[in-house]
Amino acid sequence: MARKLRVQYPGALYHVMNRGDRREDIFRDDADRQRFLDTLSEACGKTGWQVLALCLMPNHFHLVVETPQPNLVAGMKWLLGTYTARFNRRHRLCGHLFSGRFKALVVDGSGHGYLKTVCDYVHLNPTRARLLAVSQPLRAYPWSSWPEYLKPPSRRWPWLGVDRLLGEYRIAKDSAAGRLRRETTMTVKWIAERLQMGTPTHLAHLLYWHKRADKKHETLD
Repeated sequence: MARKLRVQYPGALYHVMNRGDRREDIFRDDADRQRFLDTLSEACGKTGWQVLALCLMPNHFHLVVETPQPNLVAGMKWLLGTYTARFNRRHRLCGHLFSGRFKALVVDGSGHGYLKTVCDYVHLNPTRARLLAVSQPLRAYPWSSWPEYLKPPSRRWPWLGVDRLLGEYRIAKDSAAGRLRRETTMTVKWIAERLQMGTPTHLAHLLYWHKRADKKHETLD
C-alpha cells in the first residue's frame, strides 16, 4: 500500500514528532542532546526553517516548525539521517535509530489559539514526564525552547522564532515585561499540570508568580 503524501506548502506550520526504534532512547547523554541541537541548527540553515517550539525527551522529540518553502520532507530526511549517523558513529553502533516515519501534523497558525495550545503542550512535556522535581520551575529543563523564550533576543538560538507565539498571547513587544508576562502565564499552566499530578501544595507558586509579576510590571511598564 502506498504511503500517504505529506502536505507541504510555503509557510506551513507543523508539529513534528519522532521516537526511538523500539521506544529506545535517542539521547544517551547531554552530548547527544547538544549534537541534535547543532544538527537542527544546520538543518534550519539549509532549509530556512524557523523553530517555534522544541522539546527533547529521552526517547523522542517534539518540534513545532515553520517552513517558508515546501521542504519539510527533504529537511527532516537530512536532519534525522545526519543525526543518526553522528549518534551511531559516536556510540559505535549501526542501523536505525528512529522508529519509522516521523509524524507531522499541520498546525493552524491563523491566530485562533491552536498554535499556542500546541507550543504550550510541547513546552510542558518535561512536567508531564516527571523529568523535573516538584520544586523546579519549567525553565529548569534545559533541553526545551522554553528557557530560550525567557532570554533577551541576542542570547537566543538564532533559528528560534518567538514573534508568532508571543502574538498569540497578545504580547506586542519582546521586552523584559513581555517575557515576564509570558512566564507568569506558563507558570499557571505548570501549576495546573502539577495539580493534575497530585501536588496541590504548589498553589503557593501561583501566588508567588502573581505577586512577582505585579511588582515587576510596576517597574518595567
